[in-house]
Amino acid sequence: KPNDYDGKFRGPMKLRDALAQSINIPAVKLFYLAGLSESLKTAEDMGISTLTDPSRYGLTLVIGGGEVSLLDITSAYGVFANDGVRNPYTGILKVEDASGKVLEEWSANDRQVLPKNTALTISDILKDENARVPTFGAHSVLYIPNRDVAVKTGTTNNNKDAWTVGYTPSIAVGVWAGNNDNTPMKKGGAAVAGPIWNKFI
Repeated sequence: KPNDYDGKFRGPMKLRDALAQSINIPAVKLFYLAGLSESLKTAEDMGISTLTDPSRYGLTLVIGGGEVSLLDITSAYGVFANDGVRNPYTGILKVEDASGKVLEEWSANDRQVLPKNTALTISDILKDENARVPTFGAHSVLYIPNRDVAVKTGTTNNNKDAWTVGYTPSIAVGVWAGNNDNTPMKKGGAAVAGPIWNKFI
């Protein structure tokens, strides 16, 4: 029984405004129209590796009903930043022996996983300061002066997890905040993870 952070029902609204303002009901309806299997395939293509059991998921998957790692979700947002091209993440670029001989070296393995225009449209929405204002206010922690920065927040039930993930064309940054014992926090995504994300990016 999904609802929004303020418990209000807004009626029909633009997808741009719904995404920018983190309004859940339109997201659930859009996920219903897109379909579970197609959506899971897209998520996997973008780098989400943990959503492996479709029988566990329902429409709430689109609003946090499945576990993802911070590294996966940040990397997936990098696809939007890179015009729909996926670059798998790596922690090691090169391994050399004591004499400098290269034993292993990373090589690019990029591929187009979203149409370029789809990635550009999502980025345009996520950097739309005016569309965010009704939920987050003007010049919130999601705003970076003189920069086009796309950003999305997320909060799980009872404020147990707070996310802020955002990017420019050259960097994607994800922040998760929560308690080690899984107890709820007093606030959610933008309030807890947002300031950390803002300072870093």
